[in-house]
Amino acid sequence: MIDKKEVTEFFDRLASGWDAEMIRNDDIIGIILDNAEVTSGKDVLDVACGTGVLIPDYLNRDVSSVTAIDISPKMSGIARRKFSAEPHVTVLCGDIEEAVFDKLFDCVVVYNAFPHFPDPESLIACLSELLKSGGTLTVAHGMSRDKIDARHHGSASHVSNGLMSAEELALIFAKHLTVTAVISNDMMYQVAGKK
Repeated sequence: MIDKKEVTEFFDRLASGWDAEMIRNDDIIGIILDNAEVTSGKDVLDVACGTGVLIPDYLNRDVSSVTAIDISPKMSGIARRKFSAEPHVTVLCGDIEEAVFDKLFDCVVVYNAFPHFPDPESLIACLSELLKSGGTLTVAHGMSRDKIDARHHGSASHVSNGLMSAEELALIFAKHLTVTAVISNDMMYQVAGKK
């Protein structure tokens, strides 16, 4: 079982070099955000935002607001500093499953972080409750399941459950949402659902 304190400490240690080590594929991110229905005027919740790697992508899509949250004080601190001048961006440090928000969201996105949550079913139940009617929840990775699992096999193995198959995750989504996308190929992994 993953210990959230260990997850926090692990990502605090990596925070200062996170942006330099980041691997991005803008085309894949575009597909992910299209499937997540991140479009103009939407309120977005970025779960496990890290240093805010997707915040520029949301802003480029002219969203109404971005609320970003990460359990790591150092990761969220970097994101907060990077976007402090953006009036429509709020960065929080905390556990998403314990956080209280004063609004619901059109889009909830978990990008490159899902294996680090101890209880996938509990997380999906929690996140689906944060959606507006018609809102979308997406869990996505900018690489294949095999690559994610290989990446987490070494030093991250104690803070990762491994990535369940997209079909298994879709079954969990289906308990709370209408599944709208299931993609698992050599380039990406995504499950999306609509409330």
